[in-house]
Amino acid sequence: MEQLNLTRLSEFILVGITDHLELQAPLLGLFLIIYLISTVSNLGMIILTKMDSKLQTPMYFFLRYLAITDLGYSTTVGPKMLVNFVAKENTISYTSCATQLAFFIMFITSELFLLSSMAYDRYVAICNPLLYTVIMSQRVCQVLVAIPYLYSTFVSLLVTIKVFNLSFCGYNVISYFYCDIVPLLSLLCSNTHEIELIILILAAFDLVSSLIIVLVSYLFILLTILRMKSAEGRKKAFSTCGSHLTVLVVFYGTLSFMYLQPKSSHSLDAEKVASIFYTLVIPMLNPLIYSLRNKDVKHALHRTLGQVCNIFPQS
Repeated sequence: MEQLNLTRLSEFILVGITDHLELQAPLLGLFLIIYLISTVSNLGMIILTKMDSKLQTPMYFFLRYLAITDLGYSTTVGPKMLVNFVAKENTISYTSCATQLAFFIMFITSELFLLSSMAYDRYVAICNPLLYTVIMSQRVCQVLVAIPYLYSTFVSLLVTIKVFNLSFCGYNVISYFYCDIVPLLSLLCSNTHEIELIILILAAFDLVSSLIIVLVSYLFILLTILRMKSAEGRKKAFSTCGSHLTVLVVFYGTLSFMYLQPKSSHSLDAEKVASIFYTLVIPMLNPLIYSLRNKDVKHALHRTLGQVCNIFPQS
């Protein structure tokens, strides 16, 4: 019977962001602009940190992969959401839904641990500046990026395969604008106790372990800064962490709003707004935060634009 239910369900219907027709066109324009800015700025950050000789340091190595991750999960959700604004039927196939869920879990989990790796990088840079290049060697940086991606791929496949091997009921309407785990669980006919327990354990481990790394790193950073006798040195140390701290506050603040509220205070509209924020807005903000607050990135951008202008001189 379970296999029969599985084969009958060939697609899902995505409710979308709003059912108010008068809001469809303005929201389409707004989210298209956000997605385009996000795509261009993240691609720009990837190219700059790869090509510019002055940005070949561990911090920008991590920043490149943060941009790849942001581009990944915004593209996993964004294009399909934009298409659904103009499509007559907001449907997504069974396979596409599973694929979207898998990539979204992979990228969002990777982001958590990449931010932790970046916090550790800032700890080494400020607390052990003389040994920074030795400790944060190219091999160490590669490992600190590879581990989050490998682990997040494992988590993604585990959860996605578990969910889509269970039996769905005939009702296939997802009250969301993408295939997220919570609305999918509500459509299952099978016993969801095991998968809910797995998700709870994994989510708790991911959030707590990544947050502990961030908090411990910044605790040592703060202690080191407070011991500095030079006001200029303290200011420089704080400035090197400013962009990363801003990204951390925005990302963890959004996740806390989503998952740490009492269930009684949850509303679907508020959850949709928060989901839009961390699937589209945060990937747009991250490269802007690093480019606007970082002189090295701004100088690299000016150099690159200058090289482009030299290639295409004015006639």
